[in-house]
Amino acid sequence: MATYVVERDALVNNVRIIGTKAGKSTIWGVLKGDGYGLGVVQLAKCLKEHGILHYAITEVAEARKLREAGFIEEHILCMRPTARPEEVAQLLDLNVICSVSSHDDAVALNGIAAEKKMVAEAHVKIDTGMGRFGFLPKEVDKVISIYKYMENIAISGVYTHFHSAFLSEKKTEHQYEQFQYVIDQIEGQGYETGMVHCCNSASFLKYDGMHMSAVRIGSALLGRLSLRGDYGLQRVGHCEAAVEELKWLPKGHTTGYGGAWKAKKPTKVAVVGVGWYHGLGVEYGRDIFSAKSCFRGMLSLCKAMVTRKKLYVKIGGQKCPILGHVGMLQCTVDVTARDCVRGDTVLVELSPLLQRGMKVEYR
Repeated sequence: MATYVVERDALVNNVRIIGTKAGKSTIWGVLKGDGYGLGVVQLAKCLKEHGILHYAITEVAEARKLREAGFIEEHILCMRPTARPEEVAQLLDLNVICSVSSHDDAVALNGIAAEKKMVAEAHVKIDTGMGRFGFLPKEVDKVISIYKYMENIAISGVYTHFHSAFLSEKKTEHQYEQFQYVIDQIEGQGYETGMVHCCNSASFLKYDGMHMSAVRIGSALLGRLSLRGDYGLQRVGHCEAAVEELKWLPKGHTTGYGGAWKAKKPTKVAVVGVGWYHGLGVEYGRDIFSAKSCFRGMLSLCKAMVTRKKLYVKIGGQKCPILGHVGMLQCTVDVTARDCVRGDTVLVELSPLLQRGMKVEYR
């Protein structure tokens, strides 16, 4: 069975670099998507060991896992707003800070908190361009109404999310200005915003002046960024599988669905127990259809055709090309020039964001 290995030293290196850069700003460790594939509880434990005590999640189940694992006093923020009564009730029972991004969210939270005879802590989400959750900047009066009329909600923070921090300085600055406008309006009417945060990993690394009182860090913890630059971060995570079978294929023999690869000479191949189901050869980020993104995508495909870019694994520290189409649970590797046996460990570069069907092991 394939295993996803988390290099603890690399993760600790990243946490230290992030902590130094954050300075006095509170760090919210983003643990959505089961801790970006690294395990929500395991990742939280590592962060806690190095002083990060604030965690951001998106699902009730993630919050429950943390509380049941002993994270009782730590702050947990649910970044996905909800007006579903059953979800709101569960979040309050778990002492989670809720996100409020609409009048409906606020009414639901206020009503259920009143039923429970408690005051719910919440952060207000502002939509400065992401277009998903959040009050629009021109709807600041709706935010003020929460302060004025909803006695069972205590606003302890206000935040937004940048959509192009990895790509466009101009767009990011525009979003920041819109967010700052909302903050100024709230404070100008005599209300406290609490913890103010707008930076995700990309903006945190690029724009020191936007750190405000808190930052939300996810992909930077993994050292897997969508922006260029050397920030001293190390890539975290790789897959370890095993050689399941060795065989010689005669000249002219094919391998994989579609028979896309054909042996030009007798070739020794290894069958390795990892495939597209586990995340090998899978891509994300190809669904941005702006003219610029499409052009970059075409250039990337053309380059791959010209250079005949291949996928590789490592066996005994040596690169071995994957042959043909990657299967669901296996791939076939050229080991003609390698000395290997069944059971040998195979290292596969694989993003934790894409991995699944594997146990996660911290080393």
